Amino acid sequence: MSGPEHAVRLKKLTFRAWHRGMREADLILGPFAEQHLGGMSDAELDEFEALMEIPDTDLYAWIVGQKPVPAEHQSPLFERIRAFRFEARGAVSPERWGG
Repeated sequence: MSGPEHAVRLKKLTFRAWHRGMREADLILGPFAEQHLGGMSDAELDEFEALMEIPDTDLYAWIVGQKPVPAEHQSPLFERIRAFRFEARGAVSPERWGG
């Protein structure tokens, strides 16, 4: 999908990712949205949009591994978000330290 409606959707999702309310979540999801939303399929955008509906404390805890990710949210997209947290900070990914 492309066109004005698609551009508006990307802009709204990026804004939501940066303005969740919990700064720690904003600092992961905002940059992720800026870098990756433009290349996502409509299905992935739908999934990302659904993740934006999850309370910050839960979503952040899943991303950083404080709580297990519910089966319905375990997906390649969610794993990309988790991996991005390390890439964005230049830190060692969980695969490299065994976590």
